[in-house]
Amino acid sequence: MICKECNGTEFIKATDFINLRPLHKRMAVGTEKIYTICATCSEVVSIKVRDTEKLK
Repeated sequence: MICKECNGTEFIKATDFINLRPLHKRMAVGTEKIYTICATCSEVVSIKVRDTEKLK
């Protein structure tokens, strides 16, 4: 993987404390978002969902 912003090749994976929840299930626990961040310029290069089954 190469960062489109700075051509960096080192990345950090991180999450936040707010889970992604489906709109039709407001009381659902939801699932984590996993961010891939360039270690050189801090650009967020991707956001993935850990478990899509929890959004159905």
